[in-house]
Amino acid sequence: MVAVVLTSCIGTDKFVLRNSLGKVNKVMVVTKASDWNGDIGSAIRNSFGEIMVGLPQPETILSVSQIAPNGFNSMMKVSRNILIIGKGDKEDFYIKKNVYAQPQIIIYVYGTDDASIIKIFNKHKKEIIDAYISSDILMTQNIFKRKKLDDSQFKTLQNLGVSFTAPENFKTVDDTGDFLWLRQHLTSGIAKTGSNNILVYSVPIKDETKIAENIIAVRNSIGKTYIPGTDPETMHMITEEAYTPFTSEVVLDGKKTFETRGKWEVKNDFMAGPFLNYSVVDKKKNRIIVFEGFTYAPSVNKRAFLFELEAIAKSMKIK
Repeated sequence: MVAVVLTSCIGTDKFVLRNSLGKVNKVMVVTKASDWNGDIGSAIRNSFGEIMVGLPQPETILSVSQIAPNGFNSMMKVSRNILIIGKGDKEDFYIKKNVYAQPQIIIYVYGTDDASIIKIFNKHKKEIIDAYISSDILMTQNIFKRKKLDDSQFKTLQNLGVSFTAPENFKTVDDTGDFLWLRQHLTSGIAKTGSNNILVYSVPIKDETKIAENIIAVRNSIGKTYIPGTDPETMHMITEEAYTPFTSEVVLDGKKTFETRGKWEVKNDFMAGPFLNYSVVDKKKNRIIVFEGFTYAPSVNKRAFLFELEAIAKSMKIK
């Protein structure tokens, strides 16, 4: 029988789960040390440890830690992202939410031996990674809702019919009615000289078959027009020429979308960082809505900052 951790009761028959704990994009794996140090652990670390596309420093998609089953006590059970590995009479895979705390994702992978466990894990690898990331996206969006930026104040968003959930500490850099630039100054550690930035604009659809291949040309044009460096005559944002961005097709607000991850830099200057671009195909109005997030945080890891921008982008609604 599953023992659920309960912390309070409301009335006589309603209970509230404890709040889950743990960093975003981190998974705790419950398995024996011998398994973790063997082929099973290698398979998990290799999958979660894939390098995230578009970051200047190598950072993994997910961070991972291990704990033995006998150490999986009430304190550990409130971790937000948990992967439980076990051996039994049959192969099995399933996902449960909010078992011991909330929000929480627990994924169970069972096999009859090491090879069987690795087979089941590899079979569901993408589903496993997507479940953890999607859960952390939703949790991050819920945090931002508590102190949400009033996006009705921006001319550009009103004109484009766009809304999204961002924290209220984003401030306006530019809002022309056609182009919006918001900036959030970072406050943690040595990153406090840096910033997270949001750009929103639209471009007409000229050839639907060439949307993906034109994304970089469009963002370079926007950078030249709207995002100057310290010397506006000679400096502006461009896509880093030495790094090829990676574009994939996703769905955002029910619409076909191209997600592009890459690196930006300022021409003739030393500023640079990662960007995340969502080009949403709005066929109804024959336009592409572009939401781009970019980070400037020299000398520190940037996965967490870019993940927040991803959560904001994925909250976007288009009228």
